[in-house]
Amino acid sequence: MQRTVIVTGGSRGIGRATALLLAAHGWDIVVNYANNHDEAASVVAEIVGQGGRANAVRADVSSAAEMKALFDQAEGAYGKVNALVSSAGIIRPSPIKDLDDAGLSEQLDTNLRGTINGMREAARRIVDGGRIVSISSTTLALNPPGYGIYNATKAAIEALTRVLAKELGSRRITVNAVAPGPVETDLFVTGKSPAEIDRMAQAAPFKRLGQPQDIAEVVAFLLSDAAGWVNGQVVRANGGLA
Repeated sequence: MQRTVIVTGGSRGIGRATALLLAAHGWDIVVNYANNHDEAASVVAEIVGQGGRANAVRADVSSAAEMKALFDQAEGAYGKVNALVSSAGIIRPSPIKDLDDAGLSEQLDTNLRGTINGMREAARRIVDGGRIVSISSTTLALNPPGYGIYNATKAAIEALTRVLAKELGSRRITVNAVAPGPVETDLFVTGKSPAEIDRMAQAAPFKRLGQPQDIAEVVAFLLSDAAGWVNGQVVRANGGLA
């Protein structure tokens, strides 16, 4: 049975790794991006080059109208949507006392409003027995200074995950989240010194940063038939950091 998944933030980082892995497992992939058309196109080209089916769709996840259009295009291309992976996200570290309105709005709009828009559209449109997976963060357990608003958005995502899992249970749709630890992506390394990155890598029991593939494997499991009894959960994939 052919299955279709929308991956928001699918042009880079965890989203990219997830799109490529799911394509290798036979999924049709809708690679959502906001600004990185060339990177999204390269993901599609790699999938198609390996015999899969994929297309890239630009949409600002913070816009309900654009999220609806994203689902419209997915259904137009593949007939139905079986799963949503919400991996679009941003970090704007700042002490709360120094937080500006732009940094506040960016994080709330992309991380929280974007996830809500995806959940809402998925709840209305994905097929019975489908899957919804969102990305939280291990920073909720670590509470590093400067991450107050980022953590607030991720805490909200975890709460929404648990509630939506109960709301959609009668349709056999599972709703879960993955909370990565530090993962070697542009989102993580930007703005950090090599010493800071190394310190965080050494803090984990395995003495390394997570890789996007590590998280993609967890997401792929949650989308699989084997995970049908996993619902309303947050999987903390952080190598034992927290």
